[in-house]
Amino acid sequence: MKEIKGIPTVSVFKFYRNARRILKNPLPFHRENFTELGDTWRLKLAVREAVIFSRNPDFAKYVLQKNQKNYRKTTIQTVDIAKYLGQGLLTAEGELWKKQRKMLQPAFHKKQLVNLLDTIKTAIDTELDKIETGRPFDIFPIYNDLAFQTVVKSLFSGAATKEEIARLQYITEAAQKMVVRELRQPYLNWWFRMRGEIQRHLDLTQEARGILARIVEERQQSGVRHNDLLDMMLDARYEDGEPMPREQLLDEILILFTAGHETTSNALTFTSQLLANHPEYQDKIFQEVQKAEKESSSLMEFLQALQFTQHVVEESMRLYPPAYFIDRRNIEEDEFEGIKIPKDTDVLFSVYEIHRHKDHWDDPDKFFPERFARADASEFSSHYFPFGAGPRKCIGNNFAMYEMIMAVAEVVKRYRIEALDPEIQIQPLITLKPKNAILRFNSR
Repeated sequence: MKEIKGIPTVSVFKFYRNARRILKNPLPFHRENFTELGDTWRLKLAVREAVIFSRNPDFAKYVLQKNQKNYRKTTIQTVDIAKYLGQGLLTAEGELWKKQRKMLQPAFHKKQLVNLLDTIKTAIDTELDKIETGRPFDIFPIYNDLAFQTVVKSLFSGAATKEEIARLQYITEAAQKMVVRELRQPYLNWWFRMRGEIQRHLDLTQEARGILARIVEERQQSGVRHNDLLDMMLDARYEDGEPMPREQLLDEILILFTAGHETTSNALTFTSQLLANHPEYQDKIFQEVQKAEKESSSLMEFLQALQFTQHVVEESMRLYPPAYFIDRRNIEEDEFEGIKIPKDTDVLFSVYEIHRHKDHWDDPDKFFPERFARADASEFSSHYFPFGAGPRKCIGNNFAMYEMIMAVAEVVKRYRIEALDPEIQIQPLITLKPKNAILRFNSR
């Protein structure tokens, strides 16, 4: 690729010298380069291949909003992830994405989500019943099951068996781990293919599609409505009046499974860890929940009354954004603040770094939910991207926030959360995952 003037460069030799630690956790490597080189730098991956990394929120808004028509997602999503999940909203580009977004947007409108609140609440209550009190344990598996069950029940009501749900969960998580290995060890892709690992995971995703196809077929033949997300997707029509093709529907469902449960389970785990380290905020949530329960006549009213609980979730997603990077590739040559960017250049924005940038946040490493309660909290929109930004902002952001606020409220209502180790460990994969989230829950 052409040289990019005005951007400091990290050599390919430094990349390979740090390959082992990057595979384990790339964030310290990123932080070192941002500290040394500034908010935007280039990483050489090979003689003709390089990626721009940036934590400049103005650059991010320029790419994601102001000049978004000149940018598409990189092959990380459109090829590497798409080969396992298909061409759904997360991975599709161009006219297909526009067509699908327009078709599916109404299903995720707040007015439609009201119909799912009871289902979400039931799924949360069922999974939280599995928490064992008085002993240390890793909370992530509980939240992982909670988030997956919430998506499944919101999509299918009771159509999927326990065995099918478990299998779908295993397959989606196995595919993600394989993608991470391929992305972080591109020099071993020939080995993965030769050993049949890539094909084995492709076969697994075909198995998942078979399970989903059966559920869809049975729903259509039954003629019974459940008013869940599947019904909404089956009801949706393109401008010409045609329904979504079966294979496209399966693509969208696989995307919902992956994006809909992964980020939520991560965020709930990090939120619990942060609350464990700050018991004063647990008490504040508990008081808010008690007041809201007395004064609310519906689940939506209850959720709207939980303003501080919402700020806790927002602050948790600032410090530990599950979607911790956003990737784009420019279609035509571009320029931003004097930096000329040749066409087909990959740009990765570190949401993790933007959310912790000292130039944009007071005490950026401090957990301080009150910052989102300030009258001028709207100012954060220029450098706060937990669900992305622009036309491709996550379509399920309202669904996710309702689920997380409801789950945090119920957890704090039932338990006091105790930290055994104040350190919060992370595991950056496709999303930012928690590691060793060992907590103790005591009944109130």
